[in-house]
Amino acid sequence: MESAESEATVTTCYRHPRVESHVRCTRCDRYICPDCMREAAVGHQCVECVKEGARSVRRPRTAFGGRITAAPMVTYVLIGLNLLAYLGELVRPAIVDRFGMLGAGLTGPDGGHYVWQQSYPAGFRPEGVVDGEWYRLLTGAFLHLPPTEGTFGILHIVMNMVSLWNLGRVVEAQLGRVRFVALYLLSALGGSVLVLLTAPGTPTIGASGAIFGLGAAYYVMARRLGADMGAVNRFIAGLLLWLLISAGLTSWQGHLGGLLAGAVVTLAYAYAPRGPRRSLVHAGVCVGVLVLLAVLALGKVTALNG
Repeated sequence: MESAESEATVTTCYRHPRVESHVRCTRCDRYICPDCMREAAVGHQCVECVKEGARSVRRPRTAFGGRITAAPMVTYVLIGLNLLAYLGELVRPAIVDRFGMLGAGLTGPDGGHYVWQQSYPAGFRPEGVVDGEWYRLLTGAFLHLPPTEGTFGILHIVMNMVSLWNLGRVVEAQLGRVRFVALYLLSALGGSVLVLLTAPGTPTIGASGAIFGLGAAYYVMARRLGADMGAVNRFIAGLLLWLLISAGLTSWQGHLGGLLAGAVVTLAYAYAPRGPRRSLVHAGVCVGVLVLLAVLALGKVTALNG
């Protein structure tokens, strides 16, 4: 009789019925074996209660609503994509003409802007964005001058990738991955659209527009966080100086367009009211900037083809 009663009182783990256990989870009060025990502030908890508690804990976020991450993975990926595209240019140089050069094809061999003419020279047709290749507005931001352009061709990608490395890590850490991707792509698009609006016949490639957008973001975030503006102002002064110098070397329109687009997006990130709707405000502004750029580009292309 005593043997039967002792067998009836044996308790087992709720996950492992064959394992005898005498310890209860402090949260759900179920018996747990040593393999299922997780140390808690008081006693032990089961695996399920630990997972449930982790879901209920609010994850820390930055001042701009981004999730805190250990490594700037998006920055690494962007640098990798640019380098892969550059290797592609080395293997197949025609890739630049196929996916980049926003203004390529807008002028004929005689220097005339045949896109503006009603009838095109024999054997020619409109190319690039004016021929519906809208992807050039974005893909051109991942291409750089090939080594055939001499030393400047190599410096082009080296300088851009070093700038992306320095700026990207700081900006991504504050914005989080999703917001950082939106900022980068909209800045790149903003640079391409301003080139299309003001200098559609200028061949333009490179990540400079997106990087200038990151520079604008760096300045806005520093102001919002109340950082020491001495070093930040010197950095921005150098960025604007390069913008002026680039007027005689590269496409300053692309740099300015990226700077303006990045500033608008980051101002929304920085000054949107805190609360559950902040993410909606961020998304709404990004969509609004995208729509505006699309409308401007469409209007310009329609005028060119008119």
